[in-house]
Amino acid sequence: MGDVLDIRDATVRRGGRTILDSVSWSVDEGQRWVILGPNGAGKTTVVQLVSGRMHPTSGTVTVIGQTLGRVDVNELRPLVGMASSAIDARIPPGERVVDVVRTAAYGRLATWREAYEEVDDRRARRLLADLGVADLAERRFDTISSGERKRVGIARALMPNPEVLVLDEPASGLDLGGREALLSTLTGLAFERRSPVMILVTHHVEEIPAGFTHALLLKEGRVFSSGWIGRVLTSDRLSSLFGLPLRVSKEGGRYTARKA
Repeated sequence: MGDVLDIRDATVRRGGRTILDSVSWSVDEGQRWVILGPNGAGKTTVVQLVSGRMHPTSGTVTVIGQTLGRVDVNELRPLVGMASSAIDARIPPGERVVDVVRTAAYGRLATWREAYEEVDDRRARRLLADLGVADLAERRFDTISSGERKRVGIARALMPNPEVLVLDEPASGLDLGGREALLSTLTGLAFERRSPVMILVTHHVEEIPAGFTHALLLKEGRVFSSGWIGRVLTSDRLSSLFGLPLRVSKEGGRYTARKA
């Protein structure tokens, strides 16, 4: 049983279709996981379970000792920081970058009538500095680049000081420079001992930052392979996962995959 996350035989059915089929997965403190698989493998559904945004049809999902269905999800969600393009798209135009981050302390997407304490302001600005975007604090969120939005989104996800940080395809839509800059930042987070447990969802092994320790491979809603990343991300396993011969290599802590 994982001390941070424990999923036991979780099945999710929607509209007569099985999206996840008897998935079991556990995560311990200090681990950094990547979830990898083809389109339709169930990656997004697993993320929704972990973040308390979806309940399993059967089976159990326990996050930080709290089991879905037996706990108020409003109490659970601050424990799981979430960064994704879907959340970015819901932020109203015109919000200042510093407010995009600060509002996460209240579970909001935009400022309303809440009064911020000085400690909230300091934390938001420090997180922006840690992510390398301190100079954007007074800018409007809708005027910054895609890569900058990704970093601000991660700062926002870290604002409530979560136990788990979920990154849903953080490099999607970025050009090469933006991707590499973001992955450099994520590598720093991965090696930082004080960082929360990290779970990153991607389609591409090239988008896995150095410092990630474990991998979960999903295929057709089932666990295809799970464990230490060096034993999971092999040429044979990824070839079977994606249905074509692949050669996987690793250099400088980063992975690449090419057709063999």
